[in-house]
Amino acid sequence: MTAPGRRSSTFTRLLRHGFTDASAAERLLDSPELAPVRNDPVLLEALGATADPDLALDGLVRLLEAQPSPTARRELLDTVIAAKPLRDRLLGVLGASVALGEHLARHAGDWHALVTYEPHDLHPGVAEFERGLAEACDPVALRVAYRRCLLSIAARDVCGTTGVAETAAELADLATATLRAALRIAAAEAPEDAARCRLAVIAMGKCGGHELNYVSDVDVIFVGESPEEGGADETEALRAATRLASRMMRVCSETTVEGSIWPVDANLRPEGRNGPLVRTLSSHVAYYQRWAKTWEFQALLKARPVAGDERLGAEYAAALSPLVWQAAERENFVADVQKMRRRVIENIPVGEVERELKLGPGGLRDVEFAVQLLQLVHGRADASLRSGTTLDALQALAAGGYVGRADAGRLDEAYRFLRFMEHRIQLYRLRRTHLLPEDDAGLRRLGRSLGLRADPVADLTREWKRHTGVVRRLHEKIFYRPLLDAVAQLAPGEVRLSTEAARERLVALGYADPAAALRHLEALASGVTRKAAIQRTLLPVLLGWFADSADPDAGLLNFRKVSDALGKTPWYLRLLRDEGAAAENLARVLSAGRLAPDLLMRAPEAVALLGDGGGDGGGLGPRGRAQLEQEILAAVGRAQSAEQGVTAARGVRRRELFRTAAADIVASYGTEAQPAETDPGPLVDRVGAAVSDLTAATLAGTLRAVVREGWGDTLPTRFAVIGMGRFGGHELGYGSDADVLFVHEPREGADEREAADAANRVVAEMRRLLQIPSADPPLLIDAGLRPEGKSGPLVRTLKAYEAYYRRWSLVWESQALLRAEPVAGDEELGRRFTELIDPLRHPRGGLGEDAVREIRRLKARMESERLPRGADPKLHTKLGPGGLSDVEWTVQLLQLRHGAELAGLRTTRTRQALAAARAADLVSEEDAVVLDEAWVLATRVRNAVMLVRGRAGDTFPTEPRELAAVGRYLGYGPGHVGDMLDAYRRTARRARGVVETLFYGT
Repeated sequence: MTAPGRRSSTFTRLLRHGFTDASAAERLLDSPELAPVRNDPVLLEALGATADPDLALDGLVRLLEAQPSPTARRELLDTVIAAKPLRDRLLGVLGASVALGEHLARHAGDWHALVTYEPHDLHPGVAEFERGLAEACDPVALRVAYRRCLLSIAARDVCGTTGVAETAAELADLATATLRAALRIAAAEAPEDAARCRLAVIAMGKCGGHELNYVSDVDVIFVGESPEEGGADETEALRAATRLASRMMRVCSETTVEGSIWPVDANLRPEGRNGPLVRTLSSHVAYYQRWAKTWEFQALLKARPVAGDERLGAEYAAALSPLVWQAAERENFVADVQKMRRRVIENIPVGEVERELKLGPGGLRDVEFAVQLLQLVHGRADASLRSGTTLDALQALAAGGYVGRADAGRLDEAYRFLRFMEHRIQLYRLRRTHLLPEDDAGLRRLGRSLGLRADPVADLTREWKRHTGVVRRLHEKIFYRPLLDAVAQLAPGEVRLSTEAARERLVALGYADPAAALRHLEALASGVTRKAAIQRTLLPVLLGWFADSADPDAGLLNFRKVSDALGKTPWYLRLLRDEGAAAENLARVLSAGRLAPDLLMRAPEAVALLGDGGGDGGGLGPRGRAQLEQEILAAVGRAQSAEQGVTAARGVRRRELFRTAAADIVASYGTEAQPAETDPGPLVDRVGAAVSDLTAATLAGTLRAVVREGWGDTLPTRFAVIGMGRFGGHELGYGSDADVLFVHEPREGADEREAADAANRVVAEMRRLLQIPSADPPLLIDAGLRPEGKSGPLVRTLKAYEAYYRRWSLVWESQALLRAEPVAGDEELGRRFTELIDPLRHPRGGLGEDAVREIRRLKARMESERLPRGADPKLHTKLGPGGLSDVEWTVQLLQLRHGAELAGLRTTRTRQALAAARAADLVSEEDAVVLDEAWVLATRVRNAVMLVRGRAGDTFPTEPRELAAVGRYLGYGPGHVGDMLDAYRRTARRARGVVETLFYGT
């Protein structure tokens, strides 16, 4: 009987070595079979190093029991103790696979297979496996020989001698040798059938891709022909080939006491299980040319002849391979592949989704589908991508620049980890499964097999979740990349262009200077650098996007400038290749006119805004006033001087102007992922609000910088900036000045003269700093709407404004104050200014008839005197009939007449006031729609002119290319400029009719 102290010590030692059932382990160690070595520490250490020490010990005892003699048993024990390589292989297999342990117990001499592979010969190929199967002359013997070979593969795998990719390749080689042996046995059973046909076996799926699992269906396709010599007709030959193929499948698939090898699945053949098992080569070709679905070409990517007639197999590969690399040209190809992947996920049972290694989100299929889609799209022109092995293809995609190297590295690591898990799960019972174990014992064994020994279950779960998370994120990024669909839609010859072909395509796409465009292409894409490789992928698609504009030459030139500036920046080309619609967005922006490219060239890093992640502030979505002001004030606070602070504020303004312009262009043009917006009203509102908020934030930052440098934190007078005109109405365009009033109020105890001097110095310095020539566009401050106009003082006190408006204010000034709104400076002072002017702009009782006549007289005078000489009134967006002035004065007259009574009219915004007038039945719905459409269209034309020409204008350009670019922005395609002008005249004419009635009363 074992002493209690010794027993306790043994238990502790066993638990420390990873045994979970110390009592059972102790009994096994005390068994007669292990008596000679029970106290040898080498054995316990070796058992503790396995995935499941309990299973390994039990398997070893059973193997010893199965030895035919004491001598054989002693030989095994001596080898286990003295030969470390064998010990590690044998115990590693016994601790990882109950199925292979049972095989060894049935075939006690097969453990010798573990010592046949010396270090110099660790990676057997098909020929060596064929030698191992050569003596198998019936199905049972073939199964035993197969397991013996499998034993050697598993031993190298569990000991880490081979990596997961090498193990998968060896399994595929063993499958190839087994298919050949099975075909040999089938031919021996029916030699007459073998003589009547030629039969080629084409491996598909993981076997074809040289990346097979331990237990998997082996997918095949059969090709049959008549013998080259002999006389069998085609029908007879196909019947014989079908019988031969069926026998071969049965040899592999039948289950006996030795189990089965694996099912041979021929359902990937044309027409699936409904089609004939064997077809002639010509029948295969005809099917794929006429009837095959997209997924069938994806499956053919891994097709590889492995058994039977070698010449026929080679002919099959040569005939079908070109069809695979034409599949991406099929209509909706990319969408079909994406839809198929989604359908696979949807069909997973709900209870298994979280445990599914292969098909679930973040699983092996996500990697494989992403890689295959990239291969099929880009492999048409790049033969280096045409590998059936996932990891080899992934490496080639990274080398060619189609996938980022870091992304490829993460996918490679995750794929190897997931395949490792899959291998070890299947190895345990040699059953086909891709589900993570549910029990702790299975998870513990799996974790330990991966080298996770501290807390195998928790560590395994964490690593698995980490890798699936990486795969899912990168799958979404790569698999649903808009650029893929665009590349797939290119004609075959457009993917890689020769010089002459490129010239012809440039002419066909509408490039006015193909020679210059070719020089740009050569500069961007020549060479063997990774940058050039990625450019070669991007450019064929970008050329088409540039061509979908009025000036493709400018788009390409601008792209070269941006690429020259950012080409050495690692994120730039990666952004265009990987990040959503960034490439198409950039193409739209660079070819839509001068303003956005000019803003971008001054700080090319702003291209990051075009991606989904948005770098530097959230993509193209508008930023609010508070967020902009916070950033600008922070930049001013860090500056050493007022000039540096305002320079920083102007830099933010330039970047945000680019963001707004880019968002406007993309929404107006539309992209393949997002169609153009059909309602222009929200577009105009977004631009007006964004530019107005940005102007207000810039003025706030400039004011802070000037005050801080000249007076510290406290100015001797309160100071506020009041937005006027379009600024106060939140309706600024890209080229608008900032119309403002300046108001101040001396602080208690301050000298009034000193306060006034300080306020004037602030205004002068603000205007100077915002107009200093620099890379950033100037912000012009216009105070012309102040009392007494240009003759009056720039800054007044609140009391001075009150005195002026009480004694001298004219009706036009009340009208101008309708859009007055505080935008910067002292908020309380701004509020009091608003309270001061409210009675003027919303007069109680409305306007008298004299005031109405005066407004009408001023409007008529402005129409006759201020319209530029030579301008076509019908196309002048501001002063022409039905233009901005017509609509705004009509709405403002309604506000002056009824604003005191109707709260909805007390707004600085034209469209909101018009909507309120409609709601109050001051304007009919039909007339309101006419006025709104005219105002929105005129505003869009002004914005378009600024975007296209890079300078403000109130009428349509006369230069044909510029006019076409304005038309493209407004949604008119090539050749429809006349339709655009007719539409504008028609809209303005209808609006003028409403104005004649509502404003002039005629």
